[in-house]
Amino acid sequence: MHTRDLFSLEGKIALVTGGAGLYGKPICRALAEAGAMVVIASRDLVACRRLAEEFQEDKYHAMAVRLDLGDEDSIRTCVEEIMRNYGRIDILVNNAVTRQGMGDLDTVTKAGWEEALRINSTGMMLVTQAVVPHMLAAGKGNIINIGSIQGTTGPRFPVYEGTEMSSPLNYTCDKWAMVGFTRWIANKYGTRGIRCNCISPGGYGPGVEDRIGENAFTENYRKLTPLGRFAQDDDIKGPVVFLASEASAYVTGHNLLVDGGWTSW
Repeated sequence: MHTRDLFSLEGKIALVTGGAGLYGKPICRALAEAGAMVVIASRDLVACRRLAEEFQEDKYHAMAVRLDLGDEDSIRTCVEEIMRNYGRIDILVNNAVTRQGMGDLDTVTKAGWEEALRINSTGMMLVTQAVVPHMLAAGKGNIINIGSIQGTTGPRFPVYEGTEMSSPLNYTCDKWAMVGFTRWIANKYGTRGIRCNCISPGGYGPGVEDRIGENAFTENYRKLTPLGRFAQDDDIKGPVVFLASEASAYVTGHNLLVDGGWTSW
């Protein structure tokens, strides 16, 4: 196969949870630009439709579907709608995340802990559970989970000194669990044509720098990152297309760090 064709997603159907969110937008655009029909899914159907229309204006294929990972009926309805329209789901990107209920050990509540777990772990499991049977029936499928460097290493709390910011305990636990989930799915279904990988990004500029501006954290973070900067939209696009395409046909159970070298020290 020609190298260019290895990276093509022409004719593929891709479901992206949290597709209208900060990281969801460049992930969806990357898949669409590579040729996939992208199903943009989140609780905010208006935002999903707006993004789908933007892609369609650029001559890409996209549709919007409402998806609430805290609601099993919503998950079932979403998957059924995609199957009714396209007959298959080739790629599932588990990108949706909630930060509600997050806190340090001395501030997190039982209710907050369970709320975050309900979306970030249970919701991810439920949507994967709903999609995998269709992939098994097709004899192939590709799952990509969007994790975090907080799921690969312990938090560096000194980076937050001089600010009121912190690294929530439950976010770290949820993201570590995602890596284990990735490897379980990869090992269980590999011989049946399903690949599963994780991408663990570092700090995301549009979600941090653009939101809080300059403070001690952003300065410290850049100093502790070998590339000296936060991730930008284009930094996630290549890794997503690589793992979604035949270019990574012999890659599964892998956690790809896209962190500017943060974890290399």
